Amino acid sequence: MQPTATYDSAFLRACRREPVPHTPVWFMRQAGRSLPEYRKVREGIPMLESCMRPELVTEITLQPVRRHNVDAAIYFSDIVVPLKAIGIGLDIKPGVGPVVDQPIRTRADLARLRDLTPEDVPYVTEAIGLLTRELGPTPLIGFAGAPFTLASYLVEGGPSRTFENAKAMMYGDPELWADLLDRLADITAAFLKVQIEAGASAVQLFDSWVGALAPADYRRSVMPFSAKVFDAVAGYGVPRIHFGVGTGELLKLMGEAGADVVGVDWRVPLDEAHRRVGPGKALQGNLDPTVLFTDKDTVEVRAREVLDAAAGLEGHVFNLGHGVPPNTDPDALTRLVEYVHAQTAR
Repeated sequence: MQPTATYDSAFLRACRREPVPHTPVWFMRQAGRSLPEYRKVREGIPMLESCMRPELVTEITLQPVRRHNVDAAIYFSDIVVPLKAIGIGLDIKPGVGPVVDQPIRTRADLARLRDLTPEDVPYVTEAIGLLTRELGPTPLIGFAGAPFTLASYLVEGGPSRTFENAKAMMYGDPELWADLLDRLADITAAFLKVQIEAGASAVQLFDSWVGALAPADYRRSVMPFSAKVFDAVAGYGVPRIHFGVGTGELLKLMGEAGADVVGVDWRVPLDEAHRRVGPGKALQGNLDPTVLFTDKDTVEVRAREVLDAAAGLEGHVFNLGHGVPPNTDPDALTRLVEYVHAQTAR
């Protein structure tokens, strides 16, 4: 199922834990507000609308590949796109994030979460077709939000620090919670399948907020549904990446959910993360994004520490421990890619 042009890329080889010519690099949120060319093409266009314009998605996705020489592109979209596509009333409000018109709080509300079909997201298929032709040997990473993180937005009605409504449902009505996450797992899997079938070479499942949970709650109330997503796309043979923030205590379980590559934030050194995850998985990460606001020498010292911690890994994809902050100097990212490539050339 792999596009032959990308199969031997450094990124896919690292995901498969095979020898690489250099440690591959890409950044979460590499296509975004840190790039002046991004701000220019997005000017006056709402976020969700920009995700539905294939030519605009193509241009935005390609921008960091051109500028930074990263080893993989990530499809420009948002985790709530599949929810919008099936008719959920929501918008992404600047400075706030996704806001849901009518939060999902009762069993009757579940009826609003219908199945997602390729016909709901034709712009995704079209954009990925355009992208894979432009990218050639550079892999494209598809992505989706994981069931827990989508549920947290749907139940809370928007971003939350405490997740009090979502957790209350999880603890107080576990059957409703399980049915909600099961439905979201089906929607997420369908969204990833569209991307893979259109030509994505790998996929990443973002569970941005799952670090809010204790390991026992993750294992019981979340892990089965993330595993369902990974199982649904296993037959395609593309690497599956799993990433969350503040998930140091969950790393082993996140690997067990079915990922081939476990993303690690900056809080846990990669050698310790490897000990927690165990053998048979590549790791991705994990420079603290705020290091990019320091001088060139400091960035290189801290990047070197990440590379040293990764020295014994079976496979390593260099990334930040979270997304690129909007105020990052783009040149700092370009220099970081050059440094990692030069330091790890084999």
